[in-house]
Amino acid sequence: MQRATPLEQRLDGIAHRLLRDAPANGARAVLTEMAVFLCKQAWACVFGAALLVAIVAARLWYPDGAVVARNDVLTLTAVLIQVAMLVFRLESGRELWVIVLFHITGTVMELFKTDVGSWAYAADGVLRLGGVPLFSGFMYAAVGSYMVRVHRLFDLGFTRYPRRWLTALVAAAIYLNFFTHHFWWDARWVLLLAVLALWAPTIMHARVWRRTLRIPLILAFAGVAVFIWFAENIGTLAGAWAYPDQLDGWQVVSPSKLVSWFLLMIISVVLVTWVYPPRTPGVQERGERERGGRRSIRPSRTMS
Repeated sequence: MQRATPLEQRLDGIAHRLLRDAPANGARAVLTEMAVFLCKQAWACVFGAALLVAIVAARLWYPDGAVVARNDVLTLTAVLIQVAMLVFRLESGRELWVIVLFHITGTVMELFKTDVGSWAYAADGVLRLGGVPLFSGFMYAAVGSYMVRVHRLFDLGFTRYPRRWLTALVAAAIYLNFFTHHFWWDARWVLLLAVLALWAPTIMHARVWRRTLRIPLILAFAGVAVFIWFAENIGTLAGAWAYPDQLDGWQVVSPSKLVSWFLLMIISVVLVTWVYPPRTPGVQERGERERGGRRSIRPSRTMS
């Protein structure tokens, strides 16, 4: 299983002391598991949540005529958030490599997409590449951060996970299609079918506390894509960027973007597997099933 960071180990100890006398069965037990699940999800989202708060705060309170442009402030804030994640050991150096790689792949795509008019940013600030402010790459990094952290926090295991070389080929084709569909055939629906064919048999095992959730991985992918779409609506409402149909006034981001986010998320999933190779559920989970779901207070070093 993946080792928690030192801060997460301390929080894990506090959580176990609080939950020591929690019931193992009944409605209260279900509510306790739900509360732990939501806390872990919130903890996994800390990078993205902090960046989204900064985007909204800059829109609401940062003056338009300030010496330092709003986009530059957002870039500097994003850098500080990333530094804090490392200083406070919320991410490991090993995980940082995946986040940085996803940051780079996202920024390259941003340069292309803004050039062809898929969306646009405010033309202010000096911390930018062409029409792309540098904070945009951190939005992709936030997705990568969530992926690596949720993998660790829920001690994820998988049954019938596809071969990694096949997933890498599909991820590469998805990334390429984000560029080529502007001047060639759009293969997104074929790629979507390929994703379904590869991952449909896969079951994700996510340890919450006493219980381990067993979820079809495709459903987990879809849930994350919907969550990102909601965050995207908040980001565009705050004016961080705008799609062509939002230039004359904000409106809800097209639900068709859910497919784009679903496919883009596959890229981050594949990148994460090169840091945390997919593993089958461990002996510990089998022991849990044999004991009828009873689990010791300290089953692992993963935050609860």
